[in-house]
Amino acid sequence: MDFIRYAVAAGGATRRDILAADFSGNSANRQSASDSMARIEIKSEITGTVWQLKAKPGDTVESGDTLVVIESMKMEIPVITEDPGTVKEILVKEKDPVAEGQVVAVLEG
Repeated sequence: MDFIRYAVAAGGATRRDILAADFSGNSANRQSASDSMARIEIKSEITGTVWQLKAKPGDTVESGDTLVVIESMKMEIPVITEDPGTVKEILVKEKDPVAEGQVVAVLEG
């Protein structure tokens, strides 16, 4: 049986983990969270325009690292990750419009 856990990290980044669990009591069939990579979606907190990409696929990032910088109302707003991991995808490019809540990057952690 698969369970989906959602958690919103500080800064608005949303983390989605899919964890497998076996409740049969047979520990040999039980899969731990460390056995499968978590897909972590990083979302924009604001509407604006992508000003700068700070990470690329394959980069290893730590909690607090900036992935994308968005310009909105003449301010530069960093989109950061609250979770460490490896950048799997950057879903935007410079000068792209971005909506609030739009997924801009995907990490594996």
